[in-house]
Amino acid sequence: MKLLLGDEAVALGAVHAGISGVYAYPGTPSTEITEYIQAHAPEVRSRWCTNEKTAMEAALGMSYAGKRALVCMKHVGMNVAADAFVNSAITGVNGGLVVLAADDPSMHSSQNEQDSRFYGKFAMIPILEPSSQQEAYDMMPYAYALSEELKLPVLMRVVTRLAHSRAEIAVREPLKQKALSPDNERTHWVLLPGNARRQYATLVEKQTQLLASSEESAYNKSEIINQKSKLGVIACGIAYNYVMENEPERLGVSVLKVSHYPLPEEAIKAFAAQCDALLIAEDGQPMVEEQVKALLGADYVLKGRLTGDLPRMGELTPDCVGAALGVAMEQPYANAQHVMPRPPALCQGCGHRDVYDALNKVAAEYPDARIFGDIGCYTLGALPPFRAIDSCVDMGASITMAKGAADAGVYPAIAVIGDSTFTHSGMTGLLDAVNDGSNITVVISDNLTTAMTGGQDSAGTNKFEAICLGLGVEPEHVRVVVPLPKNMEEITRIIREEIAYKGVSVIIPRRECMQTLKRKLRNKK
Repeated sequence: MKLLLGDEAVALGAVHAGISGVYAYPGTPSTEITEYIQAHAPEVRSRWCTNEKTAMEAALGMSYAGKRALVCMKHVGMNVAADAFVNSAITGVNGGLVVLAADDPSMHSSQNEQDSRFYGKFAMIPILEPSSQQEAYDMMPYAYALSEELKLPVLMRVVTRLAHSRAEIAVREPLKQKALSPDNERTHWVLLPGNARRQYATLVEKQTQLLASSEESAYNKSEIINQKSKLGVIACGIAYNYVMENEPERLGVSVLKVSHYPLPEEAIKAFAAQCDALLIAEDGQPMVEEQVKALLGADYVLKGRLTGDLPRMGELTPDCVGAALGVAMEQPYANAQHVMPRPPALCQGCGHRDVYDALNKVAAEYPDARIFGDIGCYTLGALPPFRAIDSCVDMGASITMAKGAADAGVYPAIAVIGDSTFTHSGMTGLLDAVNDGSNITVVISDNLTTAMTGGQDSAGTNKFEAICLGLGVEPEHVRVVVPLPKNMEEITRIIREEIAYKGVSVIIPRRECMQTLKRKLRNKK
């Protein structure tokens, strides 16, 4: 037995399923999967990728070579990987390929709470959604066998509560890695329109097989309490736990657990026939609720997020599920004094603080200045005491939004982006700005690591000047500074000079993250 996080259970399950490589870009709540493999399975190829698209493509390449691969990302990373992900359903796979998407209902550390199951449905591939850490571990060899049987990638979806909570896991004997056996069938992999049309027709034909595997899956099971229940529950993934915590058997409530998609339609129809009404419990958007409504018709009574019986947004909880089941909830702390929230803040001594101090000082001299932010720990510059950035939309958007604002006449338009985010998706925006001669100032705040997710390697470390020069930024307008209070006069002077330049300029404030520096010093001791 092992005590593991849900993420670690996924990782160990993948290692024991015989993977040869894991490809990922760090993003909460998925990061610990790759970190666990890096720490415990040196035989598995496991270096961080520049972004989720490159990770997806590398994993597909390993699958092409006949070996099993895992690719991991948080839910918004699916947007970045979508081109390769959707097309991988058209090429099909050779070695088993599992795509792990870690969703973040309630947006604990994300810009949105999108539901990755829609991506699996869109790509028309199997989806697995474990309800527990043990199931997350057990599903991995099943997922790889299913992938190789169907010759399709498999999407596995977990959520924050499962990813970041611990449970005891019973482990099994690991499988050996697959032998090298590259695919010799070129037409599967060369997606010229003629080939792609044939491959897409094959994918459509496989949907009957996908549905049959879901109907027969051990991960979809019904627990009938009465031959005719007033209420039944379709419980998806982790929501099954929340239902079971409310003792449905005591309530006379039947349960159909769904953890393998596409939805088992015949099982749902048979289950619905034994219930007067159904509650759909799913941690995410009402994907299943909408499909079941279409399957059973408008006259069948359904309850869920769309009807208001469960909250329309955020995570489910045992309490809100219990309330939907008619369980009276005790609220012993309803009148208690709430603890005042403590918003997150940049670490004391962080170089980003000095960057924002300098930017605020200079921006105050320009009545129409706008500072466009990006995704990373430096996004906290939007909060007090700095209140320094005017936007934060997605990774890489700072540079291209600054470009668009400058095109519209905003002056000065300043972009702030981190080192890891710059290589993830900022480089192409900088190239656009160079090609268009945009009047923007780009600040690449380089703390020599991917700090927001725990200090993983940053793909561009020690390469940023060369990258900017290679993209066409004029050498005299690529400036490097050390963000320290004693250098404030120099930093503000350089910012003013580069704002005055009518073109693309890049300022790179470089100082190591305080947290990674502390870890290095501890390791030295």
